[in-house]
Amino acid sequence: MKLAKIELLNTGNELLLGGVRDLHLQWFGKHLFPLGLRIARQATVPDGSIIRTALLETFSRADVLIITGGLGPTTDDITRELVAEILSLPLKLHQETLERIQERCRARGIPFQPRMERQAMAPEGAVVLPNDQGTAPGLYIPPVEGVSWASPHLFLLPGPPRELQPMALAHVLPRLAELFSGTEKNECRIYRVVGMGESKLEAAIGLSISQRGDLEVGYCARPNEVDFRLIGKSEILDEVEPSILAAVGDKLLSTNDESLDEVVVSLLRKAKASVATAESCTGGTLANRLTDVPCASEVFLEGFVTYSNESKSALLGVPSELIAHRGAVSEEVVCAMAEGALERSGATYALATTGIAGPGGGSPEKPVGTVWLALAERGQATHSWMEKFMTDRLTFKQRATQAALDQLRKRVLASLTHD
Repeated sequence: MKLAKIELLNTGNELLLGGVRDLHLQWFGKHLFPLGLRIARQATVPDGSIIRTALLETFSRADVLIITGGLGPTTDDITRELVAEILSLPLKLHQETLERIQERCRARGIPFQPRMERQAMAPEGAVVLPNDQGTAPGLYIPPVEGVSWASPHLFLLPGPPRELQPMALAHVLPRLAELFSGTEKNECRIYRVVGMGESKLEAAIGLSISQRGDLEVGYCARPNEVDFRLIGKSEILDEVEPSILAAVGDKLLSTNDESLDEVVVSLLRKAKASVATAESCTGGTLANRLTDVPCASEVFLEGFVTYSNESKSALLGVPSELIAHRGAVSEEVVCAMAEGALERSGATYALATTGIAGPGGGSPEKPVGTVWLALAERGQATHSWMEKFMTDRLTFKQRATQAALDQLRKRVLASLTHD
């Protein structure tokens, strides 16, 4: 059976103006893949008659078209009407939907507005998809023959994700699974690698894997992190996986989509260990990343944000003379920060950062982007190192904390291995 061509058409001025983030492609891509299905193309168009043009363009290509938005009660919501017009299908009142809308309004103490009745209109022959999270139902319209075209399977869904996603899970995905039940299914494996750029990663893995005709290979790079993606038959993936694992070594972060933050918290829990943080240039980002992970309270004891020199001395015990002599951005100071956090918190480990995020404040000796990091461990010598991240402030914080957490990951992993 040939691979189904599925397209996604998002409608709404708010998407193109940047006021609302488009979450639909990511969601559908993730949920269609286990069915052997993938989005072939996505488009976003504003409200209005341009939707008609986009629909007609898609009819010649797609087997399935998923349309989001434009099903509400206001004058800019015309997706339903345009689809009915193109397909020459009369709109008819769906009484059950109207009663659901009226009951929803009564239950919430909202006056029923006459324009809401538009949401209960459905093209003749359409299957109405109930909306348990809002007033606008979805619609499924099987292919309709036109003069010079045949429409694809059409799914009209509300725009808000909180309404669309439950509806798609209950009604769209099961229908697609039935329509394309014979589709061949592949497996996707993602190897998340930290501390290795994508070009270096490809060189380590080797072109023999990248150039195989029975595998789909992809790379997705983020600051100090790369996802290496393989799609293919399970037996083929099993065949090449040992060589991939050997190539990446201890730079492999996870194979199950875990973030570095999640891996660090998981390893600390397994080791029955704890961590504290002492941050200057990263301004609490380390603590924030760790505490974003569920169960972080089991391993994260406390965080010190010591942005000023005075706070480094008052909260962490860093000698003011040391700061004056060596500078706040120095190996000696970052070690003193980590050791001060370790002593005051009673943690097993402590991470510290101090640097120059920019755009100002640098010098020839310590240019913008310089950061000193330290990892202190109870009963062990403190490890410190310097990095340079010449980038914007937010990316600087991300890369600095990524480097710190990766060192902690390796240290805890080594302790578990030795035990």
